[in-house]
Amino acid sequence: MPGYHALIASPVMTGRRWDLGASRAVGRVFARRAPGDPPPIDLVASGTLDGALVDWAFYREGRRDTKISSYVEALTRARKGQGFVWIGLFQPNERQLAIIGQEFGLHALAVEDATEAHQRPKLERYDDTLFAVLKTVRYVPHGDLTATSEVVESGEVMVFCGPGFVVTVRHGEHSELTGLRQALEQEPARLATGPGAVLHAIADHVVDRYLEVADAVQADIDVIESEMFTPRGWRSIDRVYQLKREVLELKRAVAPLTGPMRALSTLRHPLIADETRNYFRDVDDHLLRVKEQVISFDELLSSILQAGLAQVQVAENEDMRRIAAYVAILAVPTMIAGIYGMNFDDMPELRLKYAYFVVLGVMAAACTVLYRLFKRNHWL
Repeated sequence: MPGYHALIASPVMTGRRWDLGASRAVGRVFARRAPGDPPPIDLVASGTLDGALVDWAFYREGRRDTKISSYVEALTRARKGQGFVWIGLFQPNERQLAIIGQEFGLHALAVEDATEAHQRPKLERYDDTLFAVLKTVRYVPHGDLTATSEVVESGEVMVFCGPGFVVTVRHGEHSELTGLRQALEQEPARLATGPGAVLHAIADHVVDRYLEVADAVQADIDVIESEMFTPRGWRSIDRVYQLKREVLELKRAVAPLTGPMRALSTLRHPLIADETRNYFRDVDDHLLRVKEQVISFDELLSSILQAGLAQVQVAENEDMRRIAAYVAILAVPTMIAGIYGMNFDDMPELRLKYAYFVVLGVMAAACTVLYRLFKRNHWL
């Protein structure tokens, strides 16, 4: 379909319709504002973004222009191609996102996704605007891993990149980008390449966190694995299952992102410079590595889980053999005592002086022989 290109979209959108002409027109609102149009609303000074705005800045030639303190002036300069505006939002409501979408000409479908959150990682292209969804993860420190321990927390970062602007929308307490913005401002050469550099920095930041979380989860798996193959280690099987669920949470963040990263590393787009594309290839390489690591986690935990279940069966079999052995040993004196307990008049040995001690000796000897036999065959 001309005018709209979905590079990587997971899940694939079906059953939705939109006006293609309106999409094209909306995509050019920010870059081509007519002279007679009303001036933009100062969303910062008016308090429209209160509670959601984390930070905003105007960047010219890769540096934060501190002389521009007016949001309206920043937008005006960005529309003239003198730099770009980067606005960071944290869990904005539907009304705030709708205003931002109208201001920057964002597609209604992308705004809807950013509002609803809980999206899978994806990359979509609406004319000259890119919309990326990345899942963030955080390792939750804990003492002893239990059947209810939370190991991995996930959030989301959504990035709108267009000519002259970057809008980041965060969902989740641990998806902060303040440190990233400050670090990126120390590299004006990268920021000078435009909004594509911000998208790369965010993607690189998210994937680096994947690597850190994967290393921490690896330590938990090593502990579980060592405990599982100890006597009665199968008692930790519920902890293995819980850790497998947490690894699945990490897998849902990592695996679907490989398609978008591969697309960004090969995409020919005005917002992504050739040098930035090279950086995306490096991010893609790191992502593939952590994806393979997470997949191996899942497979290893499945093997540990199967080993635990096998240990349960072995332990049950050993208990049953032990019980059967003792039953067999006790069956001999029980049988002898049962026979002599019938008290018939003509039973032999009833009148002998030492018959009682002889029968007890026979019982003890039989039990000893059976015990040694079962012990040699490792039933006891």
